[in-house]
Amino acid sequence: MSGTLIAVVTFLISVAVSLPLGMVIRKKTAESKIKGAESEAARILTNAQKEAENAKKEEVLKAKEEILKSRNELDKEIKERRSEVGLQEKRIIQKEENLERRSEAIERKEKDLERRYQANEERAKDLEYIYEEQTKKLEEISRLSKEEAKVMLLEQLDRKLSDEKALLIRESDSKAKENAAKNAREIIGYAIAKCAADHTSETTVSVVSLPNDDMKGRIIGREGRNIKTLETLTGIDLIIDDTPEAVILSGFDPLRREVAKIALEKLIEDGRIHPAKIEEMVEKAKEEVENIIKQEGERAVLETGVHGLHPDLVKLIGKLKYRTSYGQNVLNHSIEVSNLARIMAEELGLDPKIARRAGLLHDIGKALDHDMEGTHVEIGVDVLRKYKENEIIINAVEAHHGDVEPKTIEAVLVQAADAISASRPGARRETLETYIKRLEKLEEIADSFEGVDKSFAIQAGREVRLIVKPDRISDSQMVILAREVAEKIESEMEYPGQIKVNVIRETRAIEYAK
Repeated sequence: MSGTLIAVVTFLISVAVSLPLGMVIRKKTAESKIKGAESEAARILTNAQKEAENAKKEEVLKAKEEILKSRNELDKEIKERRSEVGLQEKRIIQKEENLERRSEAIERKEKDLERRYQANEERAKDLEYIYEEQTKKLEEISRLSKEEAKVMLLEQLDRKLSDEKALLIRESDSKAKENAAKNAREIIGYAIAKCAADHTSETTVSVVSLPNDDMKGRIIGREGRNIKTLETLTGIDLIIDDTPEAVILSGFDPLRREVAKIALEKLIEDGRIHPAKIEEMVEKAKEEVENIIKQEGERAVLETGVHGLHPDLVKLIGKLKYRTSYGQNVLNHSIEVSNLARIMAEELGLDPKIARRAGLLHDIGKALDHDMEGTHVEIGVDVLRKYKENEIIINAVEAHHGDVEPKTIEAVLVQAADAISASRPGARRETLETYIKRLEKLEEIADSFEGVDKSFAIQAGREVRLIVKPDRISDSQMVILAREVAEKIESEMEYPGQIKVNVIRETRAIEYAK
């Protein structure tokens, strides 16, 4: 135990002695390192100063070299500029010398001209004196004063010039007319060639094919009730003859004839043919025809490129499909007039949009002339004003038959296009139009009587069928009405043979079993 204590004490004494000694040693070591670092730093600083001075000297030398080089280049450029300036000065001096020589020459010419002018003035005075002397002698010889001779010469010259002017005017007018006629023929010929169209005159009959001849009996019905119902509802005469597997629909109104044709085709397809079904199919046929009218109007507008028309006007245009003029389909005629007017307007450098629009709308009144009083031109103008159409278009429509003066060249082109379309070979038939007008007049007379609901001219105008309102016309009044209609037809119309007046009064009582 005592040995261990001695060892510990000995360790502590040695530690106490070694610590101060180590500190002294470390202090001396650090001081020596610091002195070495300071001497090294001084050495580095001295070297850096020397390098900086060397670099500074090098940069100064470089700058001096650059300055010397720039000064040499500047001197060289100055020399070149001085030489150029010297050349320009020489040129300027030469130009000044030339200008001086020219000015001297001009002064000499001016002096020469002044001398000549003075000489001419003196000569002019001499000539004037001679002229006056000669004039006096001529007046003495002719016994006319100067003014009188002047008037006489002017009169003779005026007569001569008048004859020449008249001749020139006649030649110019003749040449202008020839050129105008030639150009007009070329433009119209080009328009007709570019707008070539086939023409088929409208007929007054349609043919409906039958699946077999037994269908004819079903169409006629018991005691003819089916055929009578169909004829009464459509106003079309059904001709069932020996023609195999066909029924002929006869009537002057294409709209009614189309309704009857569609209704009959639907009945044949359905197979059930009786009065109630006939009424249903006729109503459906009317709706289908309305859709066809709308589609045809849209087709015409698209084909002619006319935009922005009111939908009601488009519908009226489509209705022209079922109107004819002297046997010519009015819708096809309107489309052709629109295209012809457009082509001629383009050739003349005018507005093709106005020409095509006016051409398409020029016969719009014919869609309503069955239902309204007045000519188709008056009706068309009223309709276009109702839908706020452009006044230029309205004037072209109003002027296409010469009722008013055309205000634009486009309106004149519509007149020409209408005449061209109507005069094409095979486009129209006068006899068909006369025949249709006679049938229309027949129906107009029948409709003029009070109590008539509908009237139909059938059998090629040999019969007029009147359907009266049963609450307005009694059975006894039917006989009087038939007589009055016949007398009015006799007094107002001319026709071959005789016309049968057939008055029909039908009373129905309808009740539903619930």
